[in-house]
Amino acid sequence: MKQRILVVDDDRLVADTLSLVFEANGFESEARYSAADGIERARSFAPQLVLCDVTMPEENGLELADKLDRELPGTHVLMFTAYASNAVTVDAHSARTGRPLRLLRKPCRPEELIHECNILLLTA
Repeated sequence: MKQRILVVDDDRLVADTLSLVFEANGFESEARYSAADGIERARSFAPQLVLCDVTMPEENGLELADKLDRELPGTHVLMFTAYASNAVTVDAHSARTGRPLRLLRKPCRPEELIHECNILLLTA
C-alpha cells in the first residue's frame, strides 16, 4: 500500500506540481488549496504526511497543523515556506505547542523534499 501525502498550498501550481513529484516517487498524493479544504480532505484521505505552506489566506498552515494534531494525531506535518521570516514563527509555534515542526524553504529540490518526507515517515 502506498503512503499517502496531502499537499496544501494556496498556490495551485506549486501544490499540483509537488503532488506530481510525490506521485512520481511512489506515493499516493493529492493537492488542496486552502487550510479548510486541506483538513476536510485529510479526514477522509487519512494521509500519513501533510506538506503544508505556512502562509495562506484565511487560515495559515500552523492553524492547519493544530487541527491535524487534534483530529489526526498520527499524521506527520512538514511545513514549507518561501519566507525566511517564517522560520521564527514556526519555531515559536513549536515551542508554544510542544510539537516540533520541520520546515523546508521554497523552492527546494525534489530530492530534498522526498528525503525530508522519508525521514518523517520512517519515524511513524
